[in-house]
Amino acid sequence: MRILTKITGFITVLVLGLTAGAMLTEAVIIVPFWLSLSPTEFFDWYAKHQAALVNYYSPLEIWSTILTVVTSILLLIAKQEGRLSMVASTVLSILVIMTFFIFFKDANAGFNTRSIANEKLTSAITTWGNWQWLRVGLGIAAFIFGLLSIQTNKK
Repeated sequence: MRILTKITGFITVLVLGLTAGAMLTEAVIIVPFWLSLSPTEFFDWYAKHQAALVNYYSPLEIWSTILTVVTSILLLIAKQEGRLSMVASTVLSILVIMTFFIFFKDANAGFNTRSIANEKLTSAITTWGNWQWLRVGLGIAAFIFGLLSIQTNKK
């Protein structure tokens, strides 16, 4: 069982790191780019790239959550060291997913349908970016707890 938890732990942390890095990229590069566009340019860009964003970010976030759940269950069943850190990583990964339903689902729909008034778009993108930073923080914390888990489970 230990070899299985080591393998799943490694894969989990790898995906958590990729996810956190991808979310950070969105916050640091994409949001400022959006803010540099006129409302017409932004809405056109978003309509063109929305599906690609969903197809890229959704699997990362979903797989991060699935893998942390699986690894947590394996560690708990085996009563191995690092299980509590992985459970914390799981909770944080679930919170990342929950931000979609709490904020991003409606915000993204507003971008997609162009239902945000041009004069409110900068504020809407800024709010979106602030929520993204929350998501980045949760993702980085999930990654750190995952690292702590596999570091603790070395024995």
